[in-house]
Amino acid sequence: MDKIDQTILKILQENAKTPLKEIANQVYLSTPAVSARIEKMEKEGIITGYQAQINPEALGYYIKAFINLEVAPEDKKEFYPYVKACPNVIECNCVTGDYSMILEVLFRSTVELDQFIGELQRFGRTKTLIVFSTSVEHRGIHVL
Repeated sequence: MDKIDQTILKILQENAKTPLKEIANQVYLSTPAVSARIEKMEKEGIITGYQAQINPEALGYYIKAFINLEVAPEDKKEFYPYVKACPNVIECNCVTGDYSMILEVLFRSTVELDQFIGELQRFGRTKTLIVFSTSVEHRGIHVL
């Protein structure tokens, strides 16, 4: 990756809908050259997809929480398919420390969150942190 690729990534992270012509103007290349670079980064797995950023509250999801979950190694085979099928789970990471998993979840109410936590506890103990505010939203990766 060179400086031009890095600039293209920065532009796409800020707005994935930026027209190729506009990107080309910013990096001083032709539109086909920019298109080829983007396609190459997609094939190399640097760019893995494009998605819209959505305001959860606009859709009625007012409760954001992080749930620490202790899952025994032998239960992970059952846990992974279960958690992948849960639409309220925004992200799930296997981590080090006292708990083996941390889940980021969105729910419309604390009642729904409580019900989900009850279901999760079949895999192990939980510790839940409800978010009051977010000072830094998900953001793009710093491209050197």
